[in-house]
Amino acid sequence: MSRLAILFAASEMAPWVKTGGLGDVAAALPAALRRARHDIRVLIPAYPALHKAFPGATVLADLPALAPALPPARLLAAEADGLPLILLDCPELFARSGNPYLDALGHDWPDNAIRFGLLSRVAALLGQAGSPLGWQPDVVHVNDWQTALAPAWLHYEGGAASVVTVHNIAFQGTFAAGHLMALGLPEYAWRFDGVEYHGQLSFLKAGLQLATLISTVSPTYAGEIQHAHFGYGLAPLLRHRADALRGILNGVDTALWNPASDPTLAAPYAANRLAAKRENKRALQGEMGLEPAVDRPLFGIISRLTQQKGLDLVLTLGEGITQLPAQLAVLGSGDKAIEAGFSSLAASHPGQIAVRLGFDEALAHRIEAGADCFLMPSRFEPCGLNQMYSLRYGTPPIVRATGGLADTVVDASDATLADRTGNGFVIDEATPHALWLALERATRCWHKRKVWQRIQQNGMRRDFSWEHAAHDYVALYRDAIAAHG
Repeated sequence: MSRLAILFAASEMAPWVKTGGLGDVAAALPAALRRARHDIRVLIPAYPALHKAFPGATVLADLPALAPALPPARLLAAEADGLPLILLDCPELFARSGNPYLDALGHDWPDNAIRFGLLSRVAALLGQAGSPLGWQPDVVHVNDWQTALAPAWLHYEGGAASVVTVHNIAFQGTFAAGHLMALGLPEYAWRFDGVEYHGQLSFLKAGLQLATLISTVSPTYAGEIQHAHFGYGLAPLLRHRADALRGILNGVDTALWNPASDPTLAAPYAANRLAAKRENKRALQGEMGLEPAVDRPLFGIISRLTQQKGLDLVLTLGEGITQLPAQLAVLGSGDKAIEAGFSSLAASHPGQIAVRLGFDEALAHRIEAGADCFLMPSRFEPCGLNQMYSLRYGTPPIVRATGGLADTVVDASDATLADRTGNGFVIDEATPHALWLALERATRCWHKRKVWQRIQQNGMRRDFSWEHAAHDYVALYRDAIAAHG
Protein backbone atom coordinates (compact mmCIF):
# COMPACT_ATOMS: atom_id res chain seq x y z
CA MET A 1 0.00 0.00 0.00
CA SER A 2 1.15 3.54 -0.76
CA ARG A 3 2.70 5.72 1.91
CA LEU A 4 0.44 8.52 3.15
CA ALA A 5 1.37 12.08 4.09
CA ILE A 6 -0.58 13.01 7.23
CA LEU A 7 -0.82 16.19 9.28
CA PHE A 8 -2.00 15.46 12.82
CA ALA A 9 -3.12 18.61 14.66
CA ALA A 10 -3.81 18.67 18.40
CA SER A 11 -3.90 21.12 21.29
CA GLU A 12 -1.99 18.87 23.70
CA MET A 13 0.55 16.06 23.56
CA ALA A 14 1.97 13.88 26.31
CA PRO A 15 4.30 14.05 28.10
CA TRP A 16 4.63 17.84 27.74
CA VAL A 17 1.03 19.06 27.89
CA LYS A 18 -1.77 16.72 28.91
CA THR A 19 -5.21 17.21 30.45
CA GLY A 20 -6.80 13.92 29.38
CA GLY A 21 -6.86 11.15 26.81
CA LEU A 22 -6.24 13.48 23.87
CA GLY A 23 -2.69 14.11 25.09
CA ASP A 24 -1.98 10.38 25.16
CA VAL A 25 -3.49 9.83 21.72
CA ALA A 26 -1.47 12.70 20.23
CA ALA A 27 1.71 11.03 21.45
CA ALA A 28 0.88 7.41 20.66
CA LEU A 29 -1.10 7.37 17.41
CA PRO A 30 1.34 9.45 15.32
CA ALA A 31 4.21 7.34 16.66
CA ALA A 32 2.40 4.15 15.59
CA LEU A 33 1.68 5.64 12.15
CA ARG A 34 5.35 6.54 11.78
CA ARG A 35 6.34 2.98 12.70
CA ALA A 36 4.02 1.91 9.87
CA ARG A 37 6.24 4.09 7.62
CA HIS A 38 3.76 6.88 6.89
CA ASP A 39 4.92 10.50 6.55
CA ILE A 40 3.24 11.91 9.66
CA ARG A 41 3.90 15.33 11.19
CA VAL A 42 2.30 16.69 14.37
CA LEU A 43 1.20 20.32 14.68
CA ILE A 44 0.97 21.54 18.29
CA PRO A 45 1.19 24.96 19.97
CA ALA A 46 4.64 25.91 21.27
CA TYR A 47 3.68 26.06 24.94
CA PRO A 48 6.48 26.79 27.46
CA ALA A 49 6.89 23.05 28.09
CA LEU A 50 7.57 22.50 24.39
CA HIS A 51 10.08 25.35 24.23
CA LYS A 52 11.85 23.85 27.24
CA ALA A 53 11.84 20.35 25.74
CA PHE A 54 13.15 21.50 22.34
CA PRO A 55 15.46 24.49 22.86
CA GLY A 56 17.14 23.80 19.53
CA ALA A 57 13.93 23.96 17.46
CA THR A 58 14.60 25.65 14.13
CA VAL A 59 12.41 28.09 12.23
CA LEU A 60 10.45 26.54 9.40
CA ALA A 61 8.43 29.58 8.36
CA ASP A 62 7.25 33.00 9.45
CA LEU A 63 3.50 33.45 9.16
CA PRO A 64 1.84 36.83 8.63
CA ALA A 65 -1.45 37.72 10.31
CA LEU A 66 -3.86 35.30 8.62
CA ALA A 67 -7.05 37.11 9.70
CA PRO A 68 -8.01 40.36 11.46
CA ALA A 69 -7.81 38.85 14.96
CA LEU A 70 -4.96 36.41 14.32
CA PRO A 71 -1.46 37.67 15.19
CA PRO A 72 1.68 36.78 13.24
CA ALA A 73 3.35 33.54 14.27
CA ARG A 74 6.21 31.21 13.45
CA LEU A 75 6.47 27.51 12.72
CA LEU A 76 9.34 25.71 14.42
CA ALA A 77 10.71 22.26 13.61
CA ALA A 78 11.49 19.72 16.31
CA GLU A 79 11.73 15.94 16.55
CA ALA A 80 10.58 13.56 19.31
CA ASP A 81 12.12 10.09 18.99
CA GLY A 82 12.12 10.47 15.22
CA LEU A 83 8.58 11.90 15.03
CA PRO A 84 8.55 15.31 13.29
CA LEU A 85 6.84 18.07 15.27
CA ILE A 86 5.68 21.42 13.94
CA LEU A 87 5.48 23.87 16.82
CA LEU A 88 3.16 26.86 16.38
CA ASP A 89 5.06 29.66 18.09
CA CYS A 90 2.98 32.68 19.10
CA PRO A 91 4.01 33.88 22.58
CA GLU A 92 1.08 36.24 23.11
CA LEU A 93 -1.30 33.28 22.76
CA PHE A 94 0.61 30.23 23.97
CA ALA A 95 3.29 31.39 26.44
CA ARG A 96 1.16 30.32 29.41
CA SER A 97 2.14 27.48 31.68
CA GLY A 98 -0.24 25.03 33.28
CA ASN A 99 -3.59 23.98 31.85
CA PRO A 100 -3.69 24.99 28.16
CA TYR A 101 -7.37 25.97 28.29
CA LEU A 102 -7.96 27.38 31.77
CA ASP A 103 -6.47 30.13 33.91
CA ALA A 104 -5.33 29.69 37.51
CA LEU A 105 -8.91 30.09 38.76
CA GLY A 106 -10.18 27.36 36.48
CA HIS A 107 -11.90 29.71 34.01
CA ASP A 108 -11.59 29.50 30.24
CA TRP A 109 -8.99 31.88 28.86
CA PRO A 110 -11.04 34.76 27.37
CA ASP A 111 -9.09 34.58 24.10
CA ASN A 112 -9.48 30.83 23.54
CA ALA A 113 -11.36 31.48 20.29
CA ILE A 114 -8.33 33.36 18.96
CA ARG A 115 -5.77 30.92 20.36
CA PHE A 116 -7.34 27.84 18.88
CA GLY A 117 -8.70 29.70 15.89
CA LEU A 118 -5.06 30.32 14.98
CA LEU A 119 -4.17 26.67 15.55
CA SER A 120 -7.07 25.57 13.34
CA ARG A 121 -6.24 28.14 10.64
CA VAL A 122 -2.62 27.03 10.49
CA ALA A 123 -3.63 23.36 10.34
CA ALA A 124 -5.79 24.19 7.32
CA LEU A 125 -3.04 26.31 5.73
CA LEU A 126 -0.60 23.40 5.90
CA GLY A 127 -3.17 21.28 4.08
CA GLN A 128 -3.55 23.78 1.23
CA ALA A 129 -1.57 24.54 -1.89
CA GLY A 130 -0.29 27.73 -0.25
CA SER A 131 1.44 25.82 2.55
CA PRO A 132 4.69 27.58 3.52
CA LEU A 133 6.43 24.24 4.13
CA GLY A 134 6.75 22.95 0.60
CA TRP A 135 4.99 19.86 1.93
CA GLN A 136 1.32 19.14 1.68
CA PRO A 137 -0.45 16.25 3.42
CA ASP A 138 -2.92 13.91 1.78
CA VAL A 139 -5.13 14.26 4.85
CA VAL A 140 -5.40 16.66 7.79
CA HIS A 141 -6.43 14.89 11.00
CA VAL A 142 -7.78 17.26 13.67
CA ASN A 143 -8.86 16.46 17.21
CA ASP A 144 -11.64 17.88 19.38
CA TRP A 145 -12.93 21.44 19.22
CA GLN A 146 -9.53 23.11 19.54
CA THR A 147 -8.58 22.16 15.97
CA ALA A 148 -12.01 21.31 14.55
CA LEU A 149 -12.39 24.61 12.69
CA ALA A 150 -9.65 23.60 10.23
CA PRO A 151 -12.03 21.53 8.05
CA ALA A 152 -14.10 24.70 7.49
CA TRP A 153 -11.25 26.45 5.67
CA LEU A 154 -10.37 23.27 3.80
CA HIS A 155 -14.01 22.98 2.73
CA TYR A 156 -14.51 26.60 1.68
CA GLU A 157 -11.06 27.32 0.24
CA GLY A 158 -9.95 23.89 -0.96
CA GLY A 159 -7.16 21.66 0.25
CA ALA A 160 -6.53 18.18 1.60
CA ALA A 161 -9.12 15.72 2.82
CA SER A 162 -9.91 16.09 6.51
CA VAL A 163 -10.79 13.86 9.44
CA VAL A 164 -12.07 15.15 12.79
CA THR A 165 -11.87 12.92 15.87
CA VAL A 166 -14.22 13.48 18.81
CA HIS A 167 -12.58 12.54 22.11
CA ASN A 168 -15.35 14.02 24.26
CA ILE A 169 -18.37 15.63 22.62
CA ALA A 170 -19.27 17.53 25.79
CA PHE A 171 -16.61 20.14 24.94
CA GLN A 172 -17.58 22.03 21.78
CA GLY A 173 -15.73 25.36 21.56
CA THR A 174 -18.70 27.70 21.14
CA PHE A 175 -18.08 31.44 20.82
CA ALA A 176 -19.83 34.69 19.90
CA ALA A 177 -20.87 35.24 16.28
CA GLY A 178 -18.42 38.12 15.82
CA HIS A 179 -15.56 35.64 15.69
CA LEU A 180 -16.63 34.59 12.19
CA MET A 181 -15.09 37.66 10.56
CA ALA A 182 -12.37 38.05 13.19
CA LEU A 183 -11.01 34.60 12.31
CA GLY A 184 -11.28 35.22 8.59
CA LEU A 185 -14.07 32.82 7.76
CA PRO A 186 -16.23 33.74 4.78
CA GLU A 187 -19.59 35.34 5.46
CA TYR A 188 -21.39 32.56 3.59
CA ALA A 189 -20.07 30.04 6.17
CA TRP A 190 -22.69 31.45 8.57
CA ARG A 191 -25.34 28.83 7.81
CA PHE A 192 -26.98 25.96 9.68
CA ASP A 193 -25.01 23.63 7.41
CA GLY A 194 -21.82 25.61 8.00
CA VAL A 195 -20.24 26.91 11.19
CA GLU A 196 -23.30 28.51 12.82
CA TYR A 197 -24.83 26.77 15.84
CA HIS A 198 -27.79 28.38 17.62
CA GLY A 199 -26.55 31.87 16.82
CA GLN A 200 -22.95 31.17 17.81
CA LEU A 201 -19.78 29.93 16.15
CA SER A 202 -19.07 26.34 17.22
CA PHE A 203 -15.66 24.92 16.34
CA LEU A 204 -16.73 21.31 16.91
CA LYS A 205 -20.02 21.64 15.07
CA ALA A 206 -18.12 23.13 12.10
CA GLY A 207 -15.77 20.15 12.05
CA LEU A 208 -18.57 17.61 12.31
CA GLN A 209 -20.47 19.38 9.53
CA LEU A 210 -17.61 20.04 7.12
CA ALA A 211 -14.87 17.42 7.65
CA THR A 212 -14.62 14.74 5.01
CA LEU A 213 -15.01 11.99 7.61
CA ILE A 214 -15.54 11.81 11.37
CA SER A 215 -14.19 9.40 13.95
CA THR A 216 -14.53 8.91 17.65
CA VAL A 217 -12.60 6.90 20.18
CA SER A 218 -14.66 3.72 20.44
CA PRO A 219 -17.29 1.97 18.33
CA THR A 220 -19.94 2.10 21.06
CA TYR A 221 -19.39 5.83 21.67
CA ALA A 222 -19.90 6.43 17.93
CA GLY A 223 -23.38 5.00 18.33
CA GLU A 224 -24.11 6.68 21.67
CA ILE A 225 -23.40 10.22 20.50
CA GLN A 226 -26.09 9.88 17.84
CA HIS A 227 -28.65 9.85 20.68
CA ALA A 228 -29.81 12.88 22.63
CA HIS A 229 -28.57 11.70 26.02
CA PHE A 230 -24.95 11.48 24.89
CA GLY A 231 -24.88 13.86 21.90
CA TYR A 232 -24.93 17.18 23.81
CA GLY A 233 -27.12 18.81 21.18
CA LEU A 234 -25.18 17.46 18.20
CA ALA A 235 -26.93 14.10 17.87
CA PRO A 236 -29.14 15.19 14.92
CA LEU A 237 -26.08 16.30 12.95
CA LEU A 238 -24.27 13.06 13.74
CA ARG A 239 -27.26 11.01 12.66
CA HIS A 240 -27.32 13.04 9.44
CA ARG A 241 -23.63 12.21 8.89
CA ALA A 242 -23.80 8.65 10.23
CA ASP A 243 -22.33 7.25 7.00
CA ALA A 244 -19.24 9.41 7.55
CA LEU A 245 -18.79 8.43 11.22
CA ARG A 246 -16.49 5.66 12.46
CA GLY A 247 -15.63 4.46 15.94
CA ILE A 248 -12.00 3.42 16.40
CA LEU A 249 -10.93 2.18 19.81
CA ASN A 250 -7.91 3.92 21.31
CA GLY A 251 -4.86 1.83 22.09
CA VAL A 252 -2.53 1.87 25.08
CA ASP A 253 1.24 2.09 25.39
CA THR A 254 1.99 -1.61 25.81
CA ALA A 255 5.64 -0.96 26.62
CA LEU A 256 4.83 1.50 29.42
CA TRP A 257 1.95 -0.60 30.76
CA ASN A 258 3.48 -4.07 30.97
CA PRO A 259 3.47 -5.94 34.30
CA ALA A 260 6.36 -8.13 33.16
CA SER A 261 8.74 -5.16 32.86
CA ASP A 262 7.13 -2.32 34.87
CA PRO A 263 9.94 -0.81 36.99
CA THR A 264 7.49 0.72 39.51
CA LEU A 265 6.24 -2.67 40.75
CA ALA A 266 7.36 -4.68 43.76
CA ALA A 267 7.53 -7.81 41.59
CA PRO A 268 7.11 -8.37 37.83
CA TYR A 269 4.57 -10.93 36.68
CA ALA A 270 2.77 -12.20 33.57
CA ALA A 271 -0.27 -14.26 32.61
CA ASN A 272 1.69 -17.47 33.20
CA ARG A 273 3.29 -16.13 36.41
CA LEU A 274 0.33 -14.74 38.33
CA ALA A 275 1.53 -15.84 41.76
CA ALA A 276 3.93 -12.88 41.81
CA LYS A 277 0.95 -10.53 41.59
CA ARG A 278 0.26 -11.27 45.26
CA GLU A 279 3.56 -9.62 46.19
CA ASN A 280 2.29 -6.42 44.60
CA LYS A 281 -0.90 -6.63 46.65
CA ARG A 282 1.10 -6.97 49.87
CA ALA A 283 3.30 -4.03 48.87
CA LEU A 284 0.31 -1.85 48.00
CA GLN A 285 -1.41 -2.68 51.28
CA GLY A 286 1.72 -1.62 53.12
CA GLU A 287 2.18 1.57 51.08
CA MET A 288 -1.41 2.72 51.60
CA GLY A 289 -1.79 1.69 55.23
CA LEU A 290 -4.19 -1.18 54.61
CA GLU A 291 -4.18 -4.33 56.72
CA PRO A 292 -2.11 -7.11 55.10
CA ALA A 293 -5.24 -9.22 54.60
CA VAL A 294 -5.04 -12.21 52.26
CA ASP A 295 -8.60 -13.45 52.81
CA ARG A 296 -10.45 -10.66 51.01
CA PRO A 297 -10.22 -8.89 47.64
CA LEU A 298 -8.74 -5.43 47.27
CA PHE A 299 -10.68 -3.13 44.93
CA GLY A 300 -8.80 -0.26 43.26
CA ILE A 301 -9.86 3.11 41.82
CA ILE A 302 -7.72 5.54 39.82
CA SER A 303 -9.89 8.34 38.51
CA ARG A 304 -11.15 11.86 38.43
CA LEU A 305 -13.51 11.85 41.38
CA THR A 306 -16.70 12.92 39.62
CA GLN A 307 -20.25 11.75 39.09
CA GLN A 308 -19.45 11.10 35.42
CA LYS A 309 -17.10 8.36 36.62
CA GLY A 310 -19.87 6.87 38.81
CA LEU A 311 -17.87 7.38 41.97
CA ASP A 312 -20.85 8.72 43.90
CA LEU A 313 -22.20 5.17 43.53
CA VAL A 314 -19.06 3.78 45.15
CA LEU A 315 -19.41 6.31 47.97
CA THR A 316 -22.96 5.17 48.62
CA LEU A 317 -21.70 1.59 49.02
CA GLY A 318 -18.46 2.46 50.78
CA GLU A 319 -19.16 0.96 54.21
CA GLY A 320 -20.76 -2.08 52.59
CA ILE A 321 -17.53 -2.83 50.72
CA THR A 322 -15.77 -3.45 54.02
CA GLN A 323 -18.55 -5.87 55.01
CA LEU A 324 -18.27 -8.07 51.88
CA PRO A 325 -15.55 -8.25 53.25
CA ALA A 326 -13.16 -6.37 50.94
CA GLN A 327 -10.67 -3.49 50.93
CA LEU A 328 -10.59 -0.34 48.80
CA ALA A 329 -7.67 1.78 47.55
CA VAL A 330 -8.48 5.10 45.87
CA LEU A 331 -6.23 7.52 43.97
CA GLY A 332 -7.62 10.67 42.36
CA SER A 333 -9.01 14.16 42.72
CA GLY A 334 -11.99 16.10 41.45
CA ASP A 335 -15.33 17.09 42.93
CA LYS A 336 -14.67 18.40 46.44
CA ALA A 337 -17.75 16.74 47.89
CA ILE A 338 -16.70 13.35 46.51
CA GLU A 339 -13.13 13.91 47.71
CA ALA A 340 -14.46 14.67 51.18
CA GLY A 341 -16.71 11.62 51.07
CA PHE A 342 -13.85 9.24 50.32
CA SER A 343 -11.62 10.89 52.93
CA SER A 344 -14.36 10.43 55.52
CA LEU A 345 -14.80 6.78 54.56
CA ALA A 346 -11.07 6.17 54.94
CA ALA A 347 -11.05 7.86 58.34
CA SER A 348 -14.00 5.73 59.47
CA HIS A 349 -12.48 2.46 58.21
CA PRO A 350 -8.72 2.60 58.74
CA GLY A 351 -6.90 -0.41 57.42
CA GLN A 352 -9.79 -1.26 55.08
CA ILE A 353 -10.23 1.87 52.95
CA ALA A 354 -7.31 4.10 51.91
CA VAL A 355 -7.45 7.29 49.85
CA ARG A 356 -4.75 9.41 48.22
CA LEU A 357 -6.00 12.71 46.82
CA GLY A 358 -4.08 14.00 43.80
CA PHE A 359 -2.25 12.01 41.16
CA ASP A 360 0.89 9.90 41.30
CA GLU A 361 1.83 8.07 38.09
CA ALA A 362 3.97 5.43 39.82
CA LEU A 363 1.29 4.77 42.45
CA ALA A 364 -1.26 4.40 39.63
CA HIS A 365 0.85 1.56 38.22
CA ARG A 366 1.13 -0.06 41.66
CA ILE A 367 -2.64 0.11 42.21
CA GLU A 368 -3.24 -1.52 38.83
CA ALA A 369 -0.84 -4.30 39.81
CA GLY A 370 -1.72 -4.64 43.50
CA ALA A 371 -5.50 -4.46 43.34
CA ASP A 372 -7.48 -7.62 42.73
CA CYS A 373 -10.30 -5.84 40.91
CA PHE A 374 -10.68 -2.36 39.40
CA LEU A 375 -13.82 -0.17 39.77
CA MET A 376 -14.87 2.01 36.83
CA PRO A 377 -18.70 2.34 36.85
CA SER A 378 -18.74 5.42 34.57
CA ARG A 379 -22.01 6.96 33.47
CA PHE A 380 -20.32 7.67 30.13
CA GLU A 381 -16.80 6.97 28.92
CA PRO A 382 -15.88 7.79 25.30
CA CYS A 383 -13.02 5.29 25.40
CA GLY A 384 -11.35 4.90 28.76
CA LEU A 385 -7.81 3.70 29.33
CA ASN A 386 -7.73 2.41 32.89
CA GLN A 387 -9.93 -0.57 32.11
CA MET A 388 -7.40 -1.59 29.44
CA TYR A 389 -4.50 -1.08 31.84
CA SER A 390 -6.38 -3.22 34.36
CA LEU A 391 -6.94 -6.00 31.85
CA ARG A 392 -3.24 -6.01 30.96
CA TYR A 393 -2.36 -6.18 34.68
CA GLY A 394 -4.67 -9.11 35.45
CA THR A 395 -6.96 -6.88 37.53
CA PRO A 396 -10.47 -7.61 36.23
CA PRO A 397 -12.53 -4.40 35.99
CA ILE A 398 -16.09 -3.73 37.05
CA VAL A 399 -17.53 -1.30 34.49
CA ARG A 400 -20.79 0.06 33.17
CA ALA A 401 -21.73 -0.87 29.61
CA THR A 402 -20.96 2.45 27.93
CA GLY A 403 -18.51 3.74 25.32
CA GLY A 404 -15.11 2.08 25.24
CA LEU A 405 -15.88 0.17 28.43
CA ALA A 406 -18.51 -1.82 26.53
CA ASP A 407 -16.02 -2.44 23.72
CA THR A 408 -13.24 -3.82 25.91
CA VAL A 409 -14.77 -5.57 28.94
CA VAL A 410 -16.73 -8.81 28.46
CA ASP A 411 -18.87 -9.89 31.38
CA ALA A 412 -17.59 -13.09 32.96
CA SER A 413 -20.20 -15.84 32.74
CA ASP A 414 -20.09 -19.58 32.20
CA ALA A 415 -20.37 -19.01 28.44
CA THR A 416 -17.73 -16.28 28.16
CA LEU A 417 -15.33 -18.15 30.39
CA ALA A 418 -15.78 -21.21 28.21
CA ASP A 419 -14.94 -19.27 25.03
CA ARG A 420 -12.09 -17.38 26.78
CA THR A 421 -13.57 -13.90 26.33
CA GLY A 422 -14.98 -13.15 29.79
CA ASN A 423 -12.54 -10.72 31.40
CA GLY A 424 -14.49 -8.59 33.90
CA PHE A 425 -17.87 -7.60 35.26
CA VAL A 426 -20.36 -5.38 33.43
CA ILE A 427 -23.39 -3.53 34.80
CA ASP A 428 -26.10 -2.03 32.62
CA GLU A 429 -27.40 0.64 34.98
CA ALA A 430 -25.58 3.33 36.96
CA THR A 431 -27.27 2.52 40.26
CA PRO A 432 -25.91 1.53 43.68
CA HIS A 433 -27.93 -1.72 43.51
CA ALA A 434 -26.44 -2.79 40.15
CA LEU A 435 -22.93 -1.96 41.33
CA TRP A 436 -23.47 -3.82 44.62
CA LEU A 437 -24.56 -6.98 42.78
CA ALA A 438 -21.39 -6.76 40.64
CA LEU A 439 -19.21 -6.31 43.73
CA GLU A 440 -20.80 -9.36 45.34
CA ARG A 441 -20.37 -11.42 42.17
CA ALA A 442 -16.74 -10.37 41.76
CA THR A 443 -16.04 -11.25 45.39
CA ARG A 444 -17.55 -14.72 44.97
CA CYS A 445 -15.46 -15.29 41.84
CA TRP A 446 -12.31 -14.08 43.59
CA HIS A 447 -12.73 -16.80 46.19
CA LYS A 448 -12.77 -19.39 43.37
CA ARG A 449 -9.09 -19.25 42.50
CA LYS A 450 -9.24 -21.18 39.21
CA VAL A 451 -12.21 -19.15 37.95
CA TRP A 452 -10.52 -15.90 38.92
CA GLN A 453 -7.28 -16.91 37.23
CA ARG A 454 -9.16 -17.69 34.02
CA ILE A 455 -10.80 -14.22 34.09
CA GLN A 456 -7.38 -12.62 34.67
CA GLN A 457 -5.71 -14.50 31.85
CA ASN A 458 -8.53 -13.74 29.41
CA GLY A 459 -7.93 -10.02 29.98
CA MET A 460 -4.15 -10.27 29.82
CA ARG A 461 -4.29 -12.01 26.44
CA ARG A 462 -6.21 -9.15 24.75
CA ASP A 463 -4.11 -6.99 22.42
CA PHE A 464 -4.74 -3.29 23.01
CA SER A 465 -1.65 -2.02 21.20
CA TRP A 466 -1.76 1.14 19.09
CA GLU A 467 -0.83 -0.84 15.99
CA HIS A 468 -4.44 -2.02 15.66
CA ALA A 469 -5.81 1.50 15.96
CA ALA A 470 -3.20 2.84 13.52
CA HIS A 471 -4.26 0.26 10.94
CA ASP A 472 -7.89 1.37 11.29
CA TYR A 473 -6.93 5.05 11.02
CA VAL A 474 -4.98 4.41 7.82
CA ALA A 475 -8.10 2.80 6.35
CA LEU A 476 -10.10 5.85 7.47
CA TYR A 477 -7.60 8.22 5.88
CA ARG A 478 -7.73 6.33 2.59
CA ASP A 479 -11.51 6.45 2.60
CA ALA A 480 -11.41 10.20 3.31
CA ILE A 481 -8.99 10.80 0.46
CA ALA A 482 -11.21 8.76 -1.90
CA ALA A 483 -14.36 10.61 -0.76
CA HIS A 484 -12.64 13.96 -1.10
CA GLY A 485 -11.82 13.25 -4.74
